[in-house]
Amino acid sequence: MTESTETPAAAAPEKTPTENGTTETPPEETPEKATEEKEKETPPPKEMRAVVLTGFGGLKTVKILKKPEPTVAEGEVLIRVKACGLNFQDLIVRQGAIDSPPKTPFILGFECAGEIEQIGEGVTNFKVGDQVVALPEYKAWAELVTVPAQYVYALPEGMSALDAVAITTNYVVAYLLLFEMANLTPDKSLLVHSAGGGVGQAVAQLAKTVENVTVFGVCSKSKHEALKANNNNIDHLLERGSDYTSEVRKISPDGVDIVLDCLCGEECNRGYSLLKPMGRYILYGSSNIVTGETKSFFSAARAWWQVDKVSPIKLFDENKSLAGLNLRHLLFQHGRADTVRRAVQRVFALWTDGKVKPLVDSTWALEDVGEAMQKMHDRKNIGKLVLDPSLEPKPKPATPAKGKAGKEKKPAKESSEDKKDKEPKEEEKKTENGDKNGEEVTNGSDEESKEKEKEKESS
Repeated sequence: MTESTETPAAAAPEKTPTENGTTETPPEETPEKATEEKEKETPPPKEMRAVVLTGFGGLKTVKILKKPEPTVAEGEVLIRVKACGLNFQDLIVRQGAIDSPPKTPFILGFECAGEIEQIGEGVTNFKVGDQVVALPEYKAWAELVTVPAQYVYALPEGMSALDAVAITTNYVVAYLLLFEMANLTPDKSLLVHSAGGGVGQAVAQLAKTVENVTVFGVCSKSKHEALKANNNNIDHLLERGSDYTSEVRKISPDGVDIVLDCLCGEECNRGYSLLKPMGRYILYGSSNIVTGETKSFFSAARAWWQVDKVSPIKLFDENKSLAGLNLRHLLFQHGRADTVRRAVQRVFALWTDGKVKPLVDSTWALEDVGEAMQKMHDRKNIGKLVLDPSLEPKPKPATPAKGKAGKEKKPAKESSEDKKDKEPKEEEKKTENGDKNGEEVTNGSDEESKEKEKEKESS
């Protein structure tokens, strides 16, 4: 036998198939293709819910939208929001009546509380997990918010996020009004407008921490009974829109030592007229310019025109003072963050000692912010209005379908095809009825002819 001279064939080199199934060598990657592949690999940015103002105006401009989660920058902290505070300033922002508003769209809100999730570079006074309340300039009404650490305040032990947003802005404003500007001391008297609101209730509670202070409160008549039933700290409730200055004079003929006004307009003149010598009038808001759902230049002009222009010489002659407080300007324009922080700490200490307790009117889901704003616009709240991102929105009532004229829809008219189908059926019915009638007629005629034939045969 001869040995086989065949040798085993060499294995062919493996070729990597391309996407189109060919075995050709793929071309070299270009920078453009590399960036495209990286973009495909990188996941889309995480999103959060936020209350966004899409344009200045009515409630329809406020939307709940998905926005990219913020990234923490140097000197900031990232907060997972558990509660948001609604203030009258938010209504003024929505209408575009505030000074220097940002361009729309932007996230609304000046007050929120929650838990720190991330710390930015350079922040040393906070750590992840801290429970805090924050006063950012806008963007507070969202599930996540980044805030410079100088506007963030640690919560005392036992204070919930809901209590934090109910107490921080309102009580800090009230504290600054009473103790930093009005210099409230024992045996003084004061008058506060919007006594049923968040700041009004804070003023009444803080004033009662001073011995023998008399508080006059002006608010809607509809709130009087509720305020009296809720451990009211107001000595004399007065009806808004009435001649309350005469009522004050009946109780205190000399007037009052302090007037705290958040309305502006003609209330400025009334408040100034009530001041005793050495008295102080302080303006801390201008809610009278908010009359309708949208911005009114007429309301703003009227509020300005109704205010008497007081000369410093008049103040000198009458021994009276005029002042104003704008917390947003104090924080973000005048650089007095340290002053505000001291006020926050003192308010929190009073809360810890049980001397003040915030009054919460109601809590709302983010999706129901429009209803909450409307309630504040109508001056129907007693205490603080709070937004809670974890709440489910209220179910909307089912309404019957309506036509253009607002009436219930009528049954649809018959189409031409339906009419055509009905026509032959109706014709068939008519012919059937006609045949029956014809049969009856012929039967009758046959009987008559038979009777005639019988008569002929008999004849």
